[in-house]
Amino acid sequence: MRRRAAERHPERQRRLSRPVISIGNLSVGGTGKTPIVAAIASWLVEQGERPSILSRGYGRANEMPGVVVVSDGAGVRARLAESGDEPLMLAHAVPGARFCVCADRYLAGTLAERVLGATVHVLDDGFQHLELARDLDVLVTRRGEITSGRVLPMGRLREPIDAAARAHFAVVMDATADEARDEAWLLGIGESCGATRRIGAPIALTNSGTVASELSPDARVFLVAGIANPERFAGDVRGAGWNVVGECWFRDHHRFTAADIARVRDAASRADASLVFTTEKDAVRLEPLGALPFAIYRVPLQVAFDPPRVLFDRLRATMAATAKLRADSPGKSAVPTPFSPDRNAVPAETDGVERATPASRLPPAASRGDRW
Repeated sequence: MRRRAAERHPERQRRLSRPVISIGNLSVGGTGKTPIVAAIASWLVEQGERPSILSRGYGRANEMPGVVVVSDGAGVRARLAESGDEPLMLAHAVPGARFCVCADRYLAGTLAERVLGATVHVLDDGFQHLELARDLDVLVTRRGEITSGRVLPMGRLREPIDAAARAHFAVVMDATADEARDEAWLLGIGESCGATRRIGAPIALTNSGTVASELSPDARVFLVAGIANPERFAGDVRGAGWNVVGECWFRDHHRFTAADIARVRDAASRADASLVFTTEKDAVRLEPLGALPFAIYRVPLQVAFDPPRVLFDRLRATMAATAKLRADSPGKSAVPTPFSPDRNAVPAETDGVERATPASRLPPAASRGDRW
């Protein structure tokens, strides 16, 4: 209903001055979207761009008003309570990217452009964020997840199946290029690629304990995680050849306490485990607790695309087309879309670029800090 209402009233959608690449999904929990966001943002940094990642910041302990600048491109500037675990994790994973958290992604993007010098935006979990225009809509899914799914509350889909056809590009996890093409065809999406996950070498959370190169592949490993799909994490670790002897799961975005640490310590001891592995997302929630009574390592998650370059070629083409079209017709999108720019916006002259920004939504003058 929200999508249909938005399409009937395109004048209500707001548009940032720089290109917007949306990464999202149609189902709740654990589709593998976060490593795709990291891969795209890292590629943009490598191309010489100054990307900003715009996020709602789910699971924040302190949802303060305004825009929280998690990273300004030079370093991390916010704490876990204000940023949320996924934004803080991504800020550490993609040096050089700006990261702004706010329920109003347009406000966050405006600040990123005007204050932090962003040249392109990555809209995290943006498929249902219809208030903000985008130049490329990337849908992350798995085979059969949408086509055989049901809408909440009977299933895990956030929207009806036909909403998938609004995406411009599909990334199908755990799929080859051919499998991804077949899945995209079923969803009505014209372009696609497959993607596979793999884990990197475990990294110690603190300076204590052994380094990754000293870890024995025969070591008895205990897993701890508070994510949407912990069984997939366990499968990744086992698939990499590690000897997993026990697990302790918490709910997604869980805020660890001293009692939780004692529970993990006792469970790992009963399993006779010598190492504890956790996810990068959990690591940012565990590190503030200080020294832990066991050797614990975060396991980095990486993604490989099939074909390797097709997604990035699409990004490059979209950005080039967007730059050309906006130079010829400021305010228009380079990708066919049912939406149009905000008719109530007023131009703001900044850095010689015309920017469509409602005057009432501009951030105040600010200096470096956690919140603007």
